[in-house]
Amino acid sequence: MFIAVLLFILVLLFIILSWAWPPDSPWAPWWSIKDKEIKAALKLAKVSKNDLIYDLGSGTGKFLITAAHEFGANGVGIEIDPLRFLTSKFLVRINGVTDKVKIIRGSFFEEDISDATVVFAYLVPKTLERLLPKFRKELKKGTIIITYRYPLEAKKQKENKDLQIFLYKI
Repeated sequence: MFIAVLLFILVLLFIILSWAWPPDSPWAPWWSIKDKEIKAALKLAKVSKNDLIYDLGSGTGKFLITAAHEFGANGVGIEIDPLRFLTSKFLVRINGVTDKVKIIRGSFFEEDISDATVVFAYLVPKTLERLLPKFRKELKKGTIIITYRYPLEAKKQKENKDLQIFLYKI
């Protein structure tokens, strides 16, 4: 009983901490993105059934599930955290998109993303900054990068400031 209460308190503290996560932290919080913002980002990028989206730090897989269901896109989620990885695998299965969405457990710094047509990243600024060389090295000309909440230092092509969605094209 004591262990269950302690575990509950730790999870609750983790959730509260993730709401106030400092943007310059090198660690990834467990933030969620609203459906309205997901759909706006996918529309801004003009995602279609011809796209292969990579979600870096895919969390629950919500972004890719929406892209598959509503836009017909295929997706690959890369998630290093075992709890988020298992959660996303489960949600992909119960949403019936296992034929369109694949979740990989690993570091997005180590995974090859060169076949992406769209990359989505809801990550803290320090991590986005570390990803820029990877984007320049691996992504083909014309690949779209979408960031949420935090912009890249690169030149924005389009944005929705109200929803904090930033779009870039390689």
